[in-house]
Amino acid sequence: MNLREELKRPVPFASLEQETLLNLLRVGDQLDNKVSRLFRTHGLTLSRFNVLRNLDLADRPLTCGEIGERMIQVVPAVTSLVDQLEKHDLVVRRRCQRDRRVVYIAITEEGRRLCEELRDPLDQLEMRLMGKMTQKDLKSLIRLLGKVRASIASAEEADAG
Repeated sequence: MNLREELKRPVPFASLEQETLLNLLRVGDQLDNKVSRLFRTHGLTLSRFNVLRNLDLADRPLTCGEIGERMIQVVPAVTSLVDQLEKHDLVVRRRCQRDRRVVYIAITEEGRRLCEELRDPLDQLEMRLMGKMTQKDLKSLIRLLGKVRASIASAEEADAG
């Protein structure tokens, strides 16, 4: 079913660009809902899991700024995400000994255990959600989405300049 039918839209899209953008927004929303549901069953949001995953993958503790640079979603307040994770003993803050202004965030063993516990269910969800696509399709989509991100970055630069 195409998006116009899915949305029961009585008129055609105004442009191919509009139809493409609305398709991306619809897919993004559907993916966010499915992935968020998995994380909710473990007391997390997508953003909180993303912080944990970045810390789990890193070879060292990270600052909030470093975490922000590695996030999938742009999050204005990494500090509040860290606060929530810290309340649940999933991360700890450590002040830098050389520069007391710098605070590092480290994942705890409980945080690592939760990441490990989510690894298989997340892998299975990814396979189910992308199951209708061939490897060639996936590679093409990754390439095209890279072009979309580059186009967005170019538009942002033009807006800023």
